[in-house]
Amino acid sequence: MQIRLPSSLLLCCVLLLACVAPAGASAQTDGSTTGDGTTPTVSATLEQCLSVGEQADRSATFSGEMTALAGAARMEMRIEVQERMGGEELFHTVSAPGLGVWRGSNTGVKIYKYVRQVTNLSPPADYRALIRFHWLDDKGHVIRRAERITATCVQPASETTPTPVT
Repeated sequence: MQIRLPSSLLLCCVLLLACVAPAGASAQTDGSTTGDGTTPTVSATLEQCLSVGEQADRSATFSGEMTALAGAARMEMRIEVQERMGGEELFHTVSAPGLGVWRGSNTGVKIYKYVRQVTNLSPPADYRALIRFHWLDDKGHVIRRAERITATCVQPASETTPTPVT
């Protein structure tokens, strides 16, 4: 006995599977192939968002991951943290020591992952990361670029305890 599904039901199942990808993940391909013939992927993920407590305890952890590309000797990644304060419409890049620096893989690495935690986040604000990816040839020249944006880490306003009235 063979069961046949209507094409509209099949399409709904495919769309549902596409929607249940892990939250914060943005794995995408760019059309190039890797050394083994597969398509390289890049992902930008909000790994963790701690949004309670004092400002010093609030943090966001971002990660980027990329796969090797045919002709690439090394890979490098740069995580730029962006902030949108309460009431602002646009994100702007945060400047701090160690942020926005290119971090490179060793030669011959097939999968490169870089994780960056940012602490002391100001409330109320939203934080995300713009992650840039480079594949380098053996002379250090960029042969392919990509960039992705992570999900947003929301830092709500601090809860204040009302002062009792006497």
